[in-house]
Amino acid sequence: MRVHITGMQADKGAASDDKPHSDPVCGVKVVADPLKSIEHHGTAYHFCSAKCMEKFRANPQAYLAPSLPTPASPTAAGTVYTCPMHPEIRQPAPGNCPKCGMTLEPVMPSLDDDDNPELTDFRQRFWWTLPLTVAVTFIAMFGHRIVAGGLPAQSWIEFVLSTPVIVWAAWPFYARWLASLMNRSPNMWTLIGTGVGAAYAYSVAATIAPGLFPPVYASDGRIGVYYEAAAVIVSLTLLGQILELKARSQTSAATKALLGLAPKVARRIREDGSEEDVPLTHVHIADMLRVRPGEKVPVDGSVLEGESAIDESMLTGEPVPVTKRAGDKLIGATINTSGSLVMRAEKVGSQTMLSQIVQMVANAQRSRAPMQRLADVVAGYFVVVVVGVAALTFVGWGMFGPQGSSWLFGFLNAVAVLIIACPCALGLATPMSIMAATGRAATQGVLFRDAAAIEGMRKIDTLIVDKTGTLTEGKPAFDRVVAAPAYRDKEVLQIAASIDQGSEHPLAHAIVAEARRRQIALDKPETFESSSGIGVRGLVAGRRIALGNTALMDGEKVDWRLLARPAEALRNEGASVMYLAADGKLVGLIAVSDPVKGTTPEALRTLKATGLRVVMATGDGITTAMMVGDGINDAPALAKANVGIAMGTGTDVAINSAHVTLVKGDLRAIARARSLSVETVRNMRQNLAFAFVYNALGIPLAAGLLYPITGQLLSPVIAALAMSLSSVSVITNALRLRGAGK
Repeated sequence: MRVHITGMQADKGAASDDKPHSDPVCGVKVVADPLKSIEHHGTAYHFCSAKCMEKFRANPQAYLAPSLPTPASPTAAGTVYTCPMHPEIRQPAPGNCPKCGMTLEPVMPSLDDDDNPELTDFRQRFWWTLPLTVAVTFIAMFGHRIVAGGLPAQSWIEFVLSTPVIVWAAWPFYARWLASLMNRSPNMWTLIGTGVGAAYAYSVAATIAPGLFPPVYASDGRIGVYYEAAAVIVSLTLLGQILELKARSQTSAATKALLGLAPKVARRIREDGSEEDVPLTHVHIADMLRVRPGEKVPVDGSVLEGESAIDESMLTGEPVPVTKRAGDKLIGATINTSGSLVMRAEKVGSQTMLSQIVQMVANAQRSRAPMQRLADVVAGYFVVVVVGVAALTFVGWGMFGPQGSSWLFGFLNAVAVLIIACPCALGLATPMSIMAATGRAATQGVLFRDAAAIEGMRKIDTLIVDKTGTLTEGKPAFDRVVAAPAYRDKEVLQIAASIDQGSEHPLAHAIVAEARRRQIALDKPETFESSSGIGVRGLVAGRRIALGNTALMDGEKVDWRLLARPAEALRNEGASVMYLAADGKLVGLIAVSDPVKGTTPEALRTLKATGLRVVMATGDGITTAMMVGDGINDAPALAKANVGIAMGTGTDVAINSAHVTLVKGDLRAIARARSLSVETVRNMRQNLAFAFVYNALGIPLAAGLLYPITGQLLSPVIAALAMSLSSVSVITNALRLRGAGK
């Protein structure tokens, strides 16, 4: 099908009306403008900007098809749900984990998911049936005094009161129990479903058909029932799930706080100079935006006009506002404290620093720590072992228990074993610690790529630090020229700046900027080659030029020793020195200084005080001389290091290659990250120890091994309470990390 599109002309009068129109691309209400209108198949369409108009011109059907929504701004991908204990489980809809039965939660939390539908459902089931649980428990304890008709009638009353609790309130438990059997993945719901179901089925049989049981099972004219135990177990399990879901929601509080930093609208400046407020999703790259005092910077970009102090503390942790002028970079979601700014949008949507931080935090929270492997191996066999222990408990008590009630003792103790041996606490031990720690780190300007980075950070003993942009400001400034005999300073600078026009290195930028400041005419390089770490080579005006360190000069067979003494003196002053050679002969040297960051001395003292060995790695020279880096050339070292740390002020390649990113580029954050790593691993060990000890003591106690000594048995009701509180205790302990480092 051929599509004919023509631009509307002002003399047609097609766009002269003042009524509002809807931009078919972004949905913004606009007033017709002849310069931003298109006629398509006889219909006029009006746009908010030239960008939207060009998008429509390229593919009008994408915005006019009836099946598509009018706004063409990219819609967010469907929410993906995952399991806190098994992050490899991912699905496009909510539900339960097929491995452990735990409620799935969004990989990326949103500000709108405060109302957890499962939490709401469990609350309703708990509160609606709690009075029935209390009533059936009361009757089980005192019914023989108040119920007319004797104990058989009491059994029927308990049956009526407990059935809504055990059938309706516990229905989600049975669904998970069945799923665990069908998926051949035994988990906590296998134990709970089996225990509650067995107690209820036994009691129903004893109520409806008491004649099926041996007379020895009868007491005061009826067969003993355990409705109250099953009902209380259900209510306590529901309560435990409610507390767990509420506690788990707090682990994503830091991520939600980051999401809440983003403004909802931006003030866009039209081409005619007028201004309009548009949704943040309608901001395009290269749009001009105004940021008024007190407003948040909408997206990442750079200042075009104005001067103001920007509060970046919410992302970088730096409390002092930073002055921004024309040409300076702005970070979205930071706050403009004073003057008015006009900025150009350079990164929008998922490309902004805030979006990348949120994504990195979410990914780290869902990753699995190496320490979790032990828990996974144990949990894999745990439920099977527990079922075996419960069976042995039932048989052991049945054969060797008190005469006349041995099998009843066996039944109750087996149910107690099934209920108390919940592997949930074991599975939650490390994921909850990781989620809390990554959220806390993000608020301190430290981003961990995954759980392994958190666990490994505490083990480092040597920190290899890049110099430029890491220890220094990364904004070198020209220092001086030293010409070899027979050459002039201006000639040395002209040759060096000419070859450096093709280099992206900050030192090269400083040299070129100085030559242009002096209005020195530069020659265009005929060839250019960059040798990572040692310098550059190329042809300039027919001459073979080399600019770099002594290693490059040796490779070019250039005798650099003639200027070795002034070079060493400049290095002792902290400058980076580059030798310049033309056609194999030394021409001179150029010194560029890169000021040390004001925070570097304090950071180095702090790091050394923790026992770290700090090594500076640089290609500049021996004197001026981890991996901690910020450049593209640092990426391989960052990836290969045990823990690679990138500066958030560095290149995207370096950040993507690192295990940890320091948002502000402040080395002091390394000490905070290491301290948090130590606290997190300690917290994970506490949780694992608690889970192991809990089960190691709880299962034998429920099985009745201490009965010969104490004469006491663990009621299934008490077992249910202990099971619920164990998971809540693990999560509560993990949440302590939210205050670490304050």
